[in-house]
This record gives sequence, structure tokens and C-alpha cells, in this order.
Amino acid sequence: MRIFDPHVHMSSRTTDDYEAMYAAGVRALVEPAFWLGQPRTSPASFLDYFDALLGWEPYRAAQYGIAHHCALALNPKEANDPRCLPVLDVLPRYLAKDSVVAVGEIGYDSMTPAEDTAFAAQLQMAADHGLPALVHTPHRDKLAGLRHTIDVVRESALAPDRVLLDHLNETTVGEAKESGCWLGFSVYPDTKMDEDRMVAVLRAHGPEKVLVNSAADWGRSDPLKTRRVADAMLASGFGEDDVDLVLWRNPVAFYGAGGRLALDAPPAHGTHEGNSVLRGGE
Repeated sequence: MRIFDPHVHMSSRTTDDYEAMYAAGVRALVEPAFWLGQPRTSPASFLDYFDALLGWEPYRAAQYGIAHHCALALNPKEANDPRCLPVLDVLPRYLAKDSVVAVGEIGYDSMTPAEDTAFAAQLQMAADHGLPALVHTPHRDKLAGLRHTIDVVRESALAPDRVLLDHLNETTVGEAKESGCWLGFSVYPDTKMDEDRMVAVLRAHGPEKVLVNSAADWGRSDPLKTRRVADAMLASGFGEDDVDLVLWRNPVAFYGAGGRLALDAPPAHGTHEGNSVLRGGE
């Protein structure tokens, strides 16, 4: 079984997670930029973070046989902090980097005017750079948030088939599917979706243009949720081709639209700027 996790925050995970993910079938992933759990105080902290997603994290993933890609953006939560807004001025030069396969996470957290401005600006950046966009739909008042999100996408220069609407659930999947965008589901302990609910959504709406992710971060999360969904699909009667479509071919098709996807992990040797994970020559 081959798995592509299209949304996982590996900078908050350990090398044990990489090892377990590889054993479960994960061979590629996308790590979207998000907030750090506490407020950033200047754009410089974003740039250090972006540099880590472009250099250190791909190197770390490659040592465990996983191809790491990233999506970069000013995330919705921090779009409300004036100290962070100047990162939008430097973001375009980062979006030109080879391992950046999308703009994201962008979209909404609290549905503020500041989020409106940042979302529209970054949709335009995605169009300018020929990249797809990973969109964070809000966790509160989800249906209203989804509808507003779709309205902004329709007003942008980015075609709906270049947009992934993430954090969907049973309430939002129907209208999201009608929009023509790709459909993203985060399977996460206690919150968001679980395996059984995900299988039920797939039965009701089909596997086309559906991406399933773990959204694993430093909270109570599980980077093996993609594999657990695959196993639940098989146990419920879905075939191996359906599993491969949802867990591999769909994310490859979506992120491959920008022309930068490289599915083979680079050789894991040497160091990254003097740093090494495999000390002792594993």
C-alpha cells in the first residue's frame, strides 16, 4: 500500500513518527505552513520557519524514505496580527522554490476582514505562480464559513480545480463538492473526522477528488490516521483501487498540478548545514 499524506505538520513530530509512517506505507507528504502555538512577533520568524520547511525537514524525511514537500503561506490565524502581515511582501520569492507545491494553509479562522484580505491576496499569488492552494475552512460555524470561502474562490483568478477545501465534514461536503474544488478531510482524534465517519462520507459521496490527511501536529494527533482510514475502507468493502485513489492518486493529481512534485525521496546521506539525524551511521 502506498500513502501520500497531503497535510501533516512534521516539524512538530519526532523521527519515530517518520519511521512508523514509512512502515505504514507513507512515501510522500505535504507539510503546510501553520502557526506555532503562540504568536510570532515578527516576519523574520516566518522566514526561519519557511527555511526549515525547505531544507531541514525534507532532509529529515529523506532519511526515513519519505519525500517531503511543503506549502507556504501566511496562515489565517496570524493574518489577524499586524506584526505578521509584512510576510506577504516576501512570500512570492519563497513560492518560487522547487519543493513548494502549493500555497497554504490559507483561508479562514475567525472570518475577519483581515483574513479576507490575506486570503484573496494569497489566492492571487497561487495563480501568479501556477500553484494550487490548500484552504483551511473554519472550525466554527463551518457551513457559513465554507460558503464564504467558496464565494472568495469564485471571485479569484484561481480555478476551483486548483483549490483544496480542507477540514470538511458531513455538514460541508455536499456544497464543497458542488463548488468544483477538491475535498480535504482531516482525520484526527477527538476532533474533526474519524475513520468510520470518513468511510461513511466516501460511501455517500464517492472517492473522486477526495484527499484524506492526518493533520498531525503537536496536539493529540496521529500521523498514522491515513493508514487507519485505508484499513477501514478495505474492511468496509472498498477495493484496493479505491484506497489507492484516495490515499495516493488524488493527492498526486492535486499537488502535481503545479509541476513540482517529486515522489522519490532524495538519497539520505551527509548533513544539512552541519546537522545530522542518523548519528552513528545507521
